[in-house]
Amino acid sequence: MTPSLPDRRSGKAAMSRRPSEILSLAALVAASFFVAATARGDAAGPWLEEGDEINRVATAVRIIKSDEYIYDGPSSSAQRRGSAAREARLPFFGSRTGPGCRSKWYSVGPSAWVCGDSVELTRGKPVPADARTFEPSSDGLPYRYYFVGPSGSAGYKRLVEADIAEPSFNLEPGFAVAISEERVVEGHRYGLTGNQLWVPMRDLGATRSIAFQGSDVPDGTTDTMPLAWVTTQSARIFAAPSSARATGESLVEFTKVDAFEQAGQFEKFTRIADGKWLRSKDIARPTIAAPPDDVDLDAGERWIDVELATQTLIAYEGRKPVFSTIVSTGKGRVGSGNETPRGSHRIWVKLASTNMDNLEDENANRYYRIENVPYVQFFDKGVGIHGAFWHRGFGHVRSHGCVNLAPLDAQRLYWFTSPRLPAGWTAVLPTAREKGSIVRVR
Repeated sequence: MTPSLPDRRSGKAAMSRRPSEILSLAALVAASFFVAATARGDAAGPWLEEGDEINRVATAVRIIKSDEYIYDGPSSSAQRRGSAAREARLPFFGSRTGPGCRSKWYSVGPSAWVCGDSVELTRGKPVPADARTFEPSSDGLPYRYYFVGPSGSAGYKRLVEADIAEPSFNLEPGFAVAISEERVVEGHRYGLTGNQLWVPMRDLGATRSIAFQGSDVPDGTTDTMPLAWVTTQSARIFAAPSSARATGESLVEFTKVDAFEQAGQFEKFTRIADGKWLRSKDIARPTIAAPPDDVDLDAGERWIDVELATQTLIAYEGRKPVFSTIVSTGKGRVGSGNETPRGSHRIWVKLASTNMDNLEDENANRYYRIENVPYVQFFDKGVGIHGAFWHRGFGHVRSHGCVNLAPLDAQRLYWFTSPRLPAGWTAVLPTAREKGSIVRVR
């Protein structure tokens, strides 16, 4: 997929804009950090320049536009730290003049600065430090998602122009949109998409959520994973490791099972209970492997292992496996452009959500566009881990290169890895103090 990425790495696409109704927002501030920074004379310390009397009563910085850039210093040439959500009220620690900003630069966190040109100071209460941009949901989806119907649809920048003026954007059949607000005008219902377009709801069909999620790994697991998932529509149960001993029972897709030894002369079977066996090809069972050399084992560093052969993922803390699930990786062969790249990588940016499409691919057989793909963690250029609500092929290759997760798993792993998304932010990049988690694909 072609995602909307920060321009620091992609070279052409800017970070996609989020809708104004971010469910809840968060901030990462530590007073001790700022005290230490001030003692060192760092630019990130809390202070005010002479003449900033008006700023002395401010307690928060109100973000006015979506995805306001955040830098690690008071300069537009500084490294990007991430972006802030529209209407977020980030904590205010001080101001400073600097290049690239007509007014002052405002300090909103550790090595985090926003330009005052398009924000405003307020005496309002800053966003709570433990809030999240998207609060956890029962289905792992931060929005209500819809697919455009077979006749396509049209998007309008202004609601008063809907179904009257020329559309601002044409939506092809199968495109997916995220609806954050609905309004009724003259008996017709319209939805506001993540790209701030009003679309007739009559043209859209709601997506169906999936209840599947992975599982905690039992304590004490070291060499062999004691669990697996059924990855066929129906997996027959056998009384012994032989195809001639079918019991007449079966398990449905996505069922989690205990997994013990394998046996079988001509075909491999896995025992799931006393007197109950499944064909090994009908299940996905992760395998435990040694961590990459870059993992800090002494610190119990968190990292993720993706196994292409089994289409599974294991999340580790040092050597300890703590969570596992099934995934869908790239369906292309090496060199095709749709494969998931092997090797050890570090997450280089995390986004609460972003758009993905192939609209610039002139050779594409079919165009697609998926708006506000949730919980995105890019680890190799435009390849990342993210939630997928548009298919249920987990346990099988399916994607255009990314590691697709069931939404509930994506929601969980987003908050498992580093860097942590601070309160009120929509995207965050690693720093020297907080590196991106390792993602190994093997």
